Amino acid sequence: METTAKRFRKREAILACLQGTTSHPGAEWVFEQLKPQIPDLSLGTVYRNLSLFKEQGKIISLGTVKGVERFDANTAPHVHFICNGCGRVLDLAQIQVPTQLSDAAASSMGGRVDSCQLTFAGLCGACKTPYKEETP
Repeated sequence: METTAKRFRKREAILACLQGTTSHPGAEWVFEQLKPQIPDLSLGTVYRNLSLFKEQGKIISLGTVKGVERFDANTAPHVHFICNGCGRVLDLAQIQVPTQLSDAAASSMGGRVDSCQLTFAGLCGACKTPYKEETP
């Protein structure tokens, strides 16, 4: 059985790994990044800690992209773009999450909205280039 110190060291490393990237990785990416420094790290440990971090509100799940659940350590409201071609997830910092959407949702259901994720999907510039629309 692993010691408490080892468990917390792994947990802290997993969170730091997520906080240190804007690539919106999946669990396997996090595992591959940390395995060289933490040889006894298991993929199960990564999944369990990602689940814990979601419950604690330290990270958010962006949903499944090309069969992989993707995560973000930036929990502040912001807009994402998911490329249907290559699977990249990008932050669109120049676009603000419209607060009137949350207000309208809260008003229409008579409750409150605690969070809102706005995600666009399509083709990024690199993936769109091979598919340039031909004009007549």
